[in-house]
Amino acid sequence: MAGKFILYPLLSALLFIYSCSRIRTEKDIFTKNIVIVVMDGARYSETWGDSLHTHIPHIAKDLAPEGIILTNFNNNGPTYTLSGHTSITTGIHQEIDNSGNQLPDKPSFFQIFRSTLNLDSTLTWIITSKDKLEVLSDCNDIKWKGTYRPMKDCGISGNGSGYRHDSVTFKRVISVLKEYHPELLLVNFREPDFSGHTGVFKDYLKGVEMTDEYSYNIWKFLKDDEYYRNTTAFFIVNDHGRHLDGISDGFAGHGDTCRGCRHILLYASGPDFKKGKIDPEQGDLIDITRTVYYLLKIRIAESSGKVLEGILK
Repeated sequence: MAGKFILYPLLSALLFIYSCSRIRTEKDIFTKNIVIVVMDGARYSETWGDSLHTHIPHIAKDLAPEGIILTNFNNNGPTYTLSGHTSITTGIHQEIDNSGNQLPDKPSFFQIFRSTLNLDSTLTWIITSKDKLEVLSDCNDIKWKGTYRPMKDCGISGNGSGYRHDSVTFKRVISVLKEYHPELLLVNFREPDFSGHTGVFKDYLKGVEMTDEYSYNIWKFLKDDEYYRNTTAFFIVNDHGRHLDGISDGFAGHGDTCRGCRHILLYASGPDFKKGKIDPEQGDLIDITRTVYYLLKIRIAESSGKVLEGILK
């Protein structure tokens, strides 16, 4: 009988050692660069939730076979632009002033990445159609405020200058990728959120289609470029969705806890991700942050999220 009491802990220890040996190590990670594109404010029912994928033909036909789609991805925090983006860059859900007059409480992955590797600012960028998103470049944490900030190209000419057309943002993205080769880049396209707020449904749908086109062309550039080819993790995500029909002002608005505002698209491709997969794994915006830290081999960062294990090879 005594032998059994000795054997069981021994078996448990052996199983633990074996399981640890199966965990991916840093040597197994091939990602060197990360590009995240935010399609601002698209409702899932007009993206992957449409079985015909009418308004995201490039994501459905060109990108999906090269990566993975999560069909149960959500914003479980405040469903506004700045709160959604803050969840992505800090890994913390925060109720934040949506006008651009408040900094995130916690440091972004830009600041932590730059600090960890002592990188030049030109290797981390925020390029956004919405000027107010410039606040993502800094935080209120006294240990980090004003330090290790990324380069920023937001709105017409910075916070308070107004939004610019997504075509301008797309050109800036390609220009920065060519000139500076950033290792960590966040892109925001104001569509379809901008047109959604007008209440004109066909304009909102056009915004989804335009962003699908811009996102595809960025992915294609990364795929063809010698510096980025086979070394780049590429994400397309929404910061929030929109109200379901029959709730408040429907697609024209967002900001509550309805399924339409919470349920969003996540697409991921890259050397460490599965290809041609559709996965129902549950995920949250803050999980992107933790996954970015994992891919960049950063082990010291604070985040409430988890690594999106289901998208990894």
